[in-house]
Amino acid sequence: MARLADYFLVVAFAPGKRGNGDGQGQILQRFPEKDWEDNPFPQGIELFCQPSGWQLFSERSPPTFFIAVLTDINSERHYCACFTFWEAVESTQNRLRSEEEEEEVAALIPPAQLFAPKSLVLVSRLDHADVFRNCLGLIYTIYVDGLGTSLETVIGNLLTCTIPITGGTQRTISLGAGDRQVIQTPITDSLPVSNCSVALLFRQLGITNVLCLFCAALTEHKILFLSSSYQRLTDACRGLLALMFPLKYSFTYVPILPAQLLEVLSTPTPFIIGVSSAFQSETQELLDVIIADLDGGTVTIPECIHISLLPEPLLHQTRDALSVVLDPELEIADLAFPPSTISASSLKMQDKEIRAVFLRLFAQLLQGYRWCLHIIRIHPEPVIRFHKAAFLGQRGLVEDDFLPKVLEGMAFAGFVTERGPPYRASDLFDELVANEAKRMQADEGSKARVLRHIKELAEQLYKNENPYPAVTMHKVQKPAEGCHLRLHQRPFPRLDEGTIQWIIDQATAKLQTAPPAVKAEKKCMVPSGPPLGAIMERNGIVLANSARRLEVVRNCITYVFEGKMLEAKKLLPAVLRAMKSRAARHCLTQELNLHVLQNRAVLDHQQFDFIVRMMNCCLQDCSATDEHGVAAALLPLVTAFCRKLSPGITQFAYSCVQEHLVWTNIQFWEAMFYCDVQNHIRALYLEGAEENGVQKGNDEGPQKERAALEIAAEQCCHWPTLSREKQQELIQKEESTVFSQAIHYANRMSYLLLPLDTSKSRLLRGSGLGDAESVSNSFITNSIAGSVADSYDTESGFEEAESSDVANYVVRFINRFVDKVCTESGVTNEHLKGLHVMIPDIVQMHIETLDAVHRESKRLPPIQKPKLLRPSLLIGEESVMEGLRVYLMPDGREEAAGGNMGGPPLLPAEGAIFLTTYRIIFKGTPTDPLVGEQVVVRSFPIASLTKEEKITVQAQVDQFIQEGCAQLQLRSCTFQLLRIAFDEEVASESAEVFRKHLNKLRYPQHVSDTFAFTAGQLTKQTVQPKSKEKNPSLRSISKILVKNAKKTIGRQYVTRKKYTPPAWEQRGSQQHFPDDHEDEISVSEEVERSTLTPSTTIRPSDKMTMSHLVERACCRDYQRLGLGTLSNSLTRSKNEPFRISTVNRMYAICRSYPGLLIVPQSIQDNTLQRISRCYRQNRFPVVCWRNSRTKAVLLRSGGLHGKGVVGLFKSQNAPATGPSQADSTSLEQEKYLQAVVNSMPHSAEAGGRNTLSGFTSAQMSSAGKWGSIRASGRMSSYALNMEIGSRLAGKELLSIPPNGSPSEASFLRQHRASLYIIGDKSQLRGVKPDPLQHWEVVPIEVFEARQVKTSFKKLMKACVPGSPSAEPGVTYLRSLEESEWLVQIHKILQISVLVVELLDTGSSVLVSLEDGWDITTQVVSLVQLLSDPYYRTLEGFRLLIEKEWLSFGHRFSHRGAQTLASQSSGFTPIFLQFLDCVHQIHLQFPLEFEFSQYYLKFLSYHAVSARFRTFLLDSDYERLELGLLYEEKGDRKGSPQLFRSVWDYIDRLNRKVPIFFNYMYAPEDGEVLRPYSNISNLKVWDYYIQETLSEGPSYDWELVQGQAEPSEEAGQPDTNAPQSKRKIIWPCYDNRSRMEPDAISRLLEELQNLEMELGQVPERWKETWDKVKTFQRSEAQADSSSRVAASSLLMASSLPHQRRSLGVYLQESGVSSTINLSLDSDASSTSTPSSGKQGGRKSTSTLYSQFQTAESENRSYEGSLYKKGAFMKPWKPRWFVLDKTKHQLRYYDNRLDTECKGVIDLAEVESITPGTPTMGAPKMVDEKAFFDLKTTKRVYNFCAQDVQLAQQWIDRIQSCLSDA
Repeated sequence: MARLADYFLVVAFAPGKRGNGDGQGQILQRFPEKDWEDNPFPQGIELFCQPSGWQLFSERSPPTFFIAVLTDINSERHYCACFTFWEAVESTQNRLRSEEEEEEVAALIPPAQLFAPKSLVLVSRLDHADVFRNCLGLIYTIYVDGLGTSLETVIGNLLTCTIPITGGTQRTISLGAGDRQVIQTPITDSLPVSNCSVALLFRQLGITNVLCLFCAALTEHKILFLSSSYQRLTDACRGLLALMFPLKYSFTYVPILPAQLLEVLSTPTPFIIGVSSAFQSETQELLDVIIADLDGGTVTIPECIHISLLPEPLLHQTRDALSVVLDPELEIADLAFPPSTISASSLKMQDKEIRAVFLRLFAQLLQGYRWCLHIIRIHPEPVIRFHKAAFLGQRGLVEDDFLPKVLEGMAFAGFVTERGPPYRASDLFDELVANEAKRMQADEGSKARVLRHIKELAEQLYKNENPYPAVTMHKVQKPAEGCHLRLHQRPFPRLDEGTIQWIIDQATAKLQTAPPAVKAEKKCMVPSGPPLGAIMERNGIVLANSARRLEVVRNCITYVFEGKMLEAKKLLPAVLRAMKSRAARHCLTQELNLHVLQNRAVLDHQQFDFIVRMMNCCLQDCSATDEHGVAAALLPLVTAFCRKLSPGITQFAYSCVQEHLVWTNIQFWEAMFYCDVQNHIRALYLEGAEENGVQKGNDEGPQKERAALEIAAEQCCHWPTLSREKQQELIQKEESTVFSQAIHYANRMSYLLLPLDTSKSRLLRGSGLGDAESVSNSFITNSIAGSVADSYDTESGFEEAESSDVANYVVRFINRFVDKVCTESGVTNEHLKGLHVMIPDIVQMHIETLDAVHRESKRLPPIQKPKLLRPSLLIGEESVMEGLRVYLMPDGREEAAGGNMGGPPLLPAEGAIFLTTYRIIFKGTPTDPLVGEQVVVRSFPIASLTKEEKITVQAQVDQFIQEGCAQLQLRSCTFQLLRIAFDEEVASESAEVFRKHLNKLRYPQHVSDTFAFTAGQLTKQTVQPKSKEKNPSLRSISKILVKNAKKTIGRQYVTRKKYTPPAWEQRGSQQHFPDDHEDEISVSEEVERSTLTPSTTIRPSDKMTMSHLVERACCRDYQRLGLGTLSNSLTRSKNEPFRISTVNRMYAICRSYPGLLIVPQSIQDNTLQRISRCYRQNRFPVVCWRNSRTKAVLLRSGGLHGKGVVGLFKSQNAPATGPSQADSTSLEQEKYLQAVVNSMPHSAEAGGRNTLSGFTSAQMSSAGKWGSIRASGRMSSYALNMEIGSRLAGKELLSIPPNGSPSEASFLRQHRASLYIIGDKSQLRGVKPDPLQHWEVVPIEVFEARQVKTSFKKLMKACVPGSPSAEPGVTYLRSLEESEWLVQIHKILQISVLVVELLDTGSSVLVSLEDGWDITTQVVSLVQLLSDPYYRTLEGFRLLIEKEWLSFGHRFSHRGAQTLASQSSGFTPIFLQFLDCVHQIHLQFPLEFEFSQYYLKFLSYHAVSARFRTFLLDSDYERLELGLLYEEKGDRKGSPQLFRSVWDYIDRLNRKVPIFFNYMYAPEDGEVLRPYSNISNLKVWDYYIQETLSEGPSYDWELVQGQAEPSEEAGQPDTNAPQSKRKIIWPCYDNRSRMEPDAISRLLEELQNLEMELGQVPERWKETWDKVKTFQRSEAQADSSSRVAASSLLMASSLPHQRRSLGVYLQESGVSSTINLSLDSDASSTSTPSSGKQGGRKSTSTLYSQFQTAESENRSYEGSLYKKGAFMKPWKPRWFVLDKTKHQLRYYDNRLDTECKGVIDLAEVESITPGTPTMGAPKMVDEKAFFDLKTTKRVYNFCAQDVQLAQQWIDRIQSCLSDA
């Protein structure tokens, strides 16, 4: 029972100090005058009676009533009901005031009537607003209407009236004035009473605004209500509080704030306050207050405030539910026939419905909260803590903005204290959480069901406030209308204190004598509801986790403990990936738990390592709060798993998992501590119960597990019945349990906080120190886990300053923790003091233990890493650096890393990098254990290294790679890239040593230090020629040659930068160049005259030299071409136009030319020396090839000195000897060219074919012949007829030449020139046309060597990108285009085809570009290759390279940057570019080359590998000097395996294995090739993009075959696996040509194997092949009668190019039936139909684009044929149309039919054979008129009218097929 009212007051106006209109409140009377003991009188009530201030008014106002709320110091709320009316101020008082004021104010105020407020106030702790209003109204009525009842009695009765607080009773009271009121008490006082306040709040502000305020209040923001009505303010505040149920607002709560206290608004704490809107202006400057204007319906949120809203989907659901409740008509607003009545709830009911929505909201928000309560004490009263992190983790709301703030808030702390205890009275909210969870979840989708639930809850809430709906009416007198306006109203009388006090005393006495009312407490055990997990699963917030993943985790752990380390290693990456998911992390902890016996699990080193790795990975994805309890589950495990380091020293897992933030989070430790305490206290009470429960347990099974809260409830229930001693005993037991746990935790914390190496001041990051980011989540793989490099002084003990810092920090951290948890859980002070003494000792002891562990762990061998695989080396290759353990990282090529091609991730791979004298080799195994059995090899010759740089990888590519390890990227021009990261065990010094060695090997001092020279020799080879004893003549040569050049020949020679044309003066003078001209070795001209003067007789000492020179490739080739023999030249027979000159035999004229040169017969040797000076590097024009048919010759030379051809004659830089010599030189130059012209048989003929007639537009993309070669500019226009002129140069040539000569001169001679000089445009500027000369200059623009260099760099980056890109395909194509490599290939091919064309039409050509050794060499070699079939054989191609590239001095060493000197010039792959051009031609004419594509790749590789001496040095002169040029056959010392020359190697290999041979070789005699050079016709060479990771580059054949002799066949992979026919071939891993050899190789191989089995001596493959070929040819001739027509048709076709390129497609198709195709040209032409299936289709598309489609061609041949229907259908006549263009056979119903009935694609046709009549065939037709057409899909049967027609059809179709 409680008093209805505690105090009654009369408060009146009292004038202010200053005496103006503002006054103050004054309590006139208060009853009772003494304070109640249980409820002291609240101070400051007078302020609240007039919140806007006490003022006098000039007119009466009607009485007002409102309730203000005061909160006392004990946070009890007092409800002050203020009833205010106005009384006239006595005039005397008025008069007094005016007198006082007269001095200041000159009597401005007329003595008008003024009214002062007076308030009657009730103070109560109960909130019965209506009752208070009625009571005060009654008192006022008695006073105003002068009723007979005494006011004292009424007030006395009011103050002594007592009513029950709760229980849902109904009480009638009367104050003794004939009144009657019924008071209903709420059923439970825990539910707030709201009347209509909530509904009104929503009505005023709307749904969104109220939700906003609701969230703001829960997240502790400041909220201010404004309204002009005080009652509205009170209602709004009460409504907001009612919404927050079951949370209670515990901050400042002032529904009506008086004006005098407005500064309270700037308080820093949160509040809910109401202020009259009169003071709105004062609230403007509040920056952090949310202002809700009730009258205007707005909520203003300042910019600096962010309100966290409810998490979705709750926010959305709440909004929907509210709109349904508040606006029921919304649902039916769109209906065509809305229901006539819609039952809108009354305001009071609506109020409860809204509250029901919020009640459901809280039930959903706090669902399962009881499962996260930790009970840490039960007696003397329960102490309960809430595990926030676990709750948020289970709800999946860790990242949420709203709920964590609510849980951190004061309101929630109160909620836990109030609702935590397990044994108490429960209310609606408890039931809702416990029993309705499933229902609320089921209702989610359906609005109707949600509404039904809301209505049910609303009913209960309504019933709580109004337990008795049929209330007997109140009967309270009210004053007459307008009574407040009565003029002569007497003031409120002074009440008699005595009377009232007497009444109060009487009542008090009576109450004391009455027996105390015993309130029956309905306590019970509060139900917990379903656990969170069960609810959340359905929500799908839990990551979908396949059972497979968990299976993998379990298997891996099982393998670890069974010691199956290889299996475990395979699964480990999958396990580490799975750790991203929560379920897998929990699974890991559960599995590990199973392996702990009696709190200990001793592992061996490898097991320990695996377990630590898993734990670290598991923890790395946990946040510091550990919301999923993973760290909590691991905590007991890290102190259980250990390994023995040495006797008596054990290392535990905790020393390896300290790197995680969670250990430094004090909240984590608290939650863990409370959880453990709860378990122990539960155990404490379970032990007692166990004896009784043993038998029961067996029946109940799993039910036996009882929650701690249940046990606590049970204990609380029994507590009052226990004896005093028993109670004390329990309290003591609990206290000591908590205390022992505190000691345990102090130990645990020291384990995880003290680093293994305490000598380092490695303080922990996190909570108190530093920021979270600094923590690395790196794995600790080494078994010395947390230990550090030796650089730290490990001996230092803990006495030192730093370690004691760590110790102090840890002690402070633990002390802070212990203080907090022990005070909260009621540990006694003595115990707490004891703990504080213990902690430093615990830490100190642990540091000592760790020191020993640290020392031992340093001695441990590093963990077992994969064994380093040793690469096999070549004979003579020696290891320079033993393997350094590295990881090979993936680069931008995605195949190996398992990119979008699929396939296993071969990279990253773990292995070692080896450095040998020849190569850099990586050999290892993939880190992905699924492909762990594979071996990954990447290697390249050191000489091909183009760039070595240190890199840093942003992303941690692999968990094995430690941060801070050296990482290198090595790029090679064999298109290999090694991105390596050194393992942590490799000291950084070793990595540096590796780099130094690498650089030293890459750029040796001299060529003689390269591998080709040093291979297999222990001592460095001297620079002496080897053959000096045998060869006396060589010594003399060397003497003469080197006499004065010695100075420059040494190191300077090698260090030259680039060749620049020397000045004429220096040429003529007798001195040699100063040293800074390192461009060329100059031999001073003190040589004996005799060597320079031509002489018919050679001195005996030179005889040997000559015989050697004759042996050279050049000479052999000159003889083959009929350009003269040496003997011939010496006898000077005049009938030959050319002779071999020995003028350069001492390399005196031109250092970079061969010793023997072909020159015109008529030119003397001494003339040559003079001519040579006009050309760069003295490279004067010499003949290198002659066309056997037209006798046109191809000449090569360096570019001209001076400004052009004219510069030869009118040279400004003439030699010092004077003009006469210049003239003679120019004349000789002219004479020389003329001699070349005269040497041609038809030089005298006039007319002749146009130069370029054979050159079709198909081959040149631009309109003019030269258009695409010449970019712009003028060109000599003499000796051109109109057609050539326009063709060669486009239109501009027809304009007047710059020198002003009349253009008519151009057309004087109507024939082609005899000699075309192809030169640099820049050189040939300003050339004067001379109509009488027989030569013509073609200026073209070519690219320079440096452009090739840049282009190649870009090409390498495109084909082998260093890092992955987002869109590999697009990026590749883009960078390929930017490199312009194909543009350069196009340019070279274009020039070459042009020269071929000119030579073929009988004009000679002189190629005179740059220095004559780069592009000149490329063009000249390609021209010979295209024109002369001999060079397309293996022997011929070798000869071509030896002649044009080696003898004519292409600077291999310089361009390949092979030595230190040429390092700066960089790698310029001129030779590679040439081979790429050959590859392009090979692709277009696969039948024309005897050698295969592999041969070209092989040469490309070894041109830069420096394995052979062939491609070293810059000229024959240098080779001679090193004694390489004439190395004799028997002169090879040492092992026969060491090949000096690449050609010997190729010959030997080719005899054994057909890898260099092209089976499709079927040349046509004298065929001149004219390849397409458009970029669209060029392909990127697969040499650039293919790699074979299984064995490395396949160009060192011995290595690929293992150490066995290369005689083993290529196609046999060695497999130890069970022999199965199926093989998986990975594009970047396996060598495809070996794993899947083509049909012929396979057959040859099988043949050889059979011969071996039969014990025969295997025949050489070439002999076998030739036999088969001859047999095939004879067979073909015998069988050729039926195919003559087809082949002749084919020959007649004007598409020789296309026909020859047919083989491309056949080659790709890889069908073994093509075997006869490649044998010879007859077969190839006739057997086309049976070619590969794809073959035809591809070629047709190419063909198709060749034709101009004309209507006539669409029907190449047509006629009527009978055709048999498919399956069982009959024969029918059809009209057939053969369409060559579309390459198909169509048929129609009849001739006029336009709708095609069917199409036979000729690409699918396999053969045409004579047929036989079948059932239902047309009668009366000759049998031979039947023929069958076999396609890949079916066989078509045809029948023609007669035999001839049938034959015609067969022929037509055959020819169509052949054309394809």
